[in-house]
Amino acid sequence: MTLGDARDSASTGPRLRAGAAYDGEPGSIADARQFVTGFLTRARVVHGFPVPRRTIDTARLVVSELVTNACKYAPGPCVLDLELDEGVLEVTVWDGNPRLPITRAAEPGRVGQHGLEIVLALCEGFDVRRDPVGKRIKVRIALGSETD
Repeated sequence: MTLGDARDSASTGPRLRAGAAYDGEPGSIADARQFVTGFLTRARVVHGFPVPRRTIDTARLVVSELVTNACKYAPGPCVLDLELDEGVLEVTVWDGNPRLPITRAAEPGRVGQHGLEIVLALCEGFDVRRDPVGKRIKVRIALGSETD
């Protein structure tokens, strides 16, 4: 299920929001990547936000990692919320597992389990909170510029 774009007129600057819910099946990961691509493309083309291609690629990777973790470690539904303002994309993923993710020290020889390292390296901010049911992971991605 997908919710459409919505402008937040109460904010101090232009803000665009959208969200989608997924069943947690493996296809959810590809659907989430497509959703963030469509959202950021519409933000650029229709609403005039300066969203560089590199930011779209970064957001796709971050969303892929977060939704993959939700599908892998919290079987069941997950929710993806996107919020874009003048300089930052905020990505929030909710899942039903209250267990907080564990950040591991970098180990070049380790096979797998590098997703959170990737997310932390690409994002400006990272916040995890338990909800009454499950948890929310929120990250912030700077829009950057076309020359970045």
